[in-house]
Amino acid sequence: MKRLKKWLRIAAIFLIFGMLITHTINRIVVRAASRYIYTNLEKIPNQKVGLLLGTSKYTSTNSINLFYKYRIDAAVRLFKAGKISYILISGDNGTKAYNEPKTIKKDLMANGIPEANIVLDYAGFRTYDSVIRAKKVFGQNALIIISQAFHNERAIYIARKNGIKAYAYAARDVGKSYGRKTMIREYFAKVKAYLDVLFNKDPKFLGKQISIG
Repeated sequence: MKRLKKWLRIAAIFLIFGMLITHTINRIVVRAASRYIYTNLEKIPNQKVGLLLGTSKYTSTNSINLFYKYRIDAAVRLFKAGKISYILISGDNGTKAYNEPKTIKKDLMANGIPEANIVLDYAGFRTYDSVIRAKKVFGQNALIIISQAFHNERAIYIARKNGIKAYAYAARDVGKSYGRKTMIREYFAKVKAYLDVLFNKDPKFLGKQISIG
């Protein structure tokens, strides 16, 4: 019994320590990124390219994913306001049956964005890859990132730590109950992003450079 209590105390200490580290890293990421995230369309600096971070169009219940819908809306607003000239869509195309960039492109065009002003990145399997590929593959050292504010925090942190002059436009958020699981995942995703930056990790794929514009 004494040995069990000892191990339980050790486990509790490690758990508390882990929680403190996770919380601290989240605060570091948020503080580093917050001043570069805009909700006011008029105030955000103009850039050539907007990096639209992909997500699935439909939820597990086959309804429209509001994160997806609001990101599309935000990208359209930026483009039509003249804040960006091109939209780089970065998303998952891991299988023939699942193609985020192609789906997003179709919906952007349905909202009046010309095809010539849309560029696709099929290897944006995660946010870190999308941001690093925007620089190393698509040659962008400055851009506007488009996603919800909590997601933009992580993306901006990655970008700024890798020498990208990045700003972010916050798409409309969803209700707390709707996005609870996503927010929990994001809490730990920020820790992963911090470590990826710390160890200068490469994306899953790079490849030849692609020019925009």
